[in-house]
Amino acid sequence: MLIALAVLVPIVLIMAGSVRSCSFAPGGPTVSVDAGPTVDAPARLRELARDVPFGVRIPAVPQGWRANSTDRSPVEGGGSAVRAGWITPEGRYLRLVQSDAAEEALVVTEAGVPLPGRGTVDAAGRSWVVYGTDGGEPFRITEIAAPGAPTVRLLITGSGTEDEFRTLAEATLDGEQLPVGRTPS
Repeated sequence: MLIALAVLVPIVLIMAGSVRSCSFAPGGPTVSVDAGPTVDAPARLRELARDVPFGVRIPAVPQGWRANSTDRSPVEGGGSAVRAGWITPEGRYLRLVQSDAAEEALVVTEAGVPLPGRGTVDAAGRSWVVYGTDGGEPFRITEIAAPGAPTVRLLITGSGTEDEFRTLAEATLDGEQLPVGRTPS
């Protein structure tokens, strides 16, 4: 019995030491505003815009929002997606996706699974279709169809609040719109 305790006590102490680094967050996860990479989103979006057949927008996000990611990749079922992500001053994350893909294909690619529609919400003078599940991250999408230009879908998702979503929606629609980078093949 003493030998068993001699073996178990160090194991329990090691486990107790590792539990101290965990915390309970009833409001959900947050991201440290200072942690992680920082990217020059306007410069990267300009670079990525050269390789897609639609006009990319450069959001004029508020001061204090830190861009931490940008990329471009294909969408399942056809089309391309240009993404940019920001950390808000409160430590929440929002991702903007700009794409020429069909709405359903874009939602599946970004969410990883098909999601049910949950209604619409108005932001930045546009109607956005909301996709998601109870307790899950919402995926909000709108379509911009200008005469003579390819249709572009904007999708915003992340852990941001409703006000932060609206801020990014307005920053995107009020931001600089780049011309089409290349013609469709």
